[in-house]
Amino acid sequence: MHWGYDIGAANVTRALVQRDPGSWGVLSRFSRLLIDPNRDPADPTSILCACDDGAPTFNRFAGAGSGSGPGTAGQPEATRVRRFHEPFHEALGEAVSAGPRVLISVHSFTPVFRGRAREMEAGVLFDLHDDLALKLVETLSAAGFRTEANQPYSGKDGLIYSAARHGGGARIPYLEIELRQDLIASSRSARNVAARIHGALDAAGL
Repeated sequence: MHWGYDIGAANVTRALVQRDPGSWGVLSRFSRLLIDPNRDPADPTSILCACDDGAPTFNRFAGAGSGSGPGTAGQPEATRVRRFHEPFHEALGEAVSAGPRVLISVHSFTPVFRGRAREMEAGVLFDLHDDLALKLVETLSAAGFRTEANQPYSGKDGLIYSAARHGGGARIPYLEIELRQDLIASSRSARNVAARIHGALDAAGL
């Protein structure tokens, strides 16, 4: 299931927006098995042809550089970029054009990945804005989360595409928060976690 969407991330985002009437949230409404909105469409991982749970049959002839024969290469990707990826980023770009102080991208990660338990509860991903990111690591830790910088993935490896594309384009600070899915799997737990994150963001000056 977690290959299809980030469990709990939408509920955390909604709860954060409700706590701050001056903020906004942009959510994708499609599975990332169709196309991942947090990947460049040119990235081979933007459409997964295989994952640990099996190979999605509807992606058999999709994926960067693939095709089912002459004249078909790239057609699934182009259609999905046009129907899903581009509208999401158009909406996000329009929201950022309103001039927010900061852009925070919210995602979630599995408690166990390929048989290995993840003890951390929150991660702050960044490619720039190191001081701001480390301050947020500090305030999230003070809020009771076992927090790490650039884990379980690293923004410095280009893995915060959406935040970097729009935050960098608008020249505003941008970060990504990753939350362990078992902490936010229900609506109630997501709201409780969002309350603590809201406090940590405020303490970090965000």
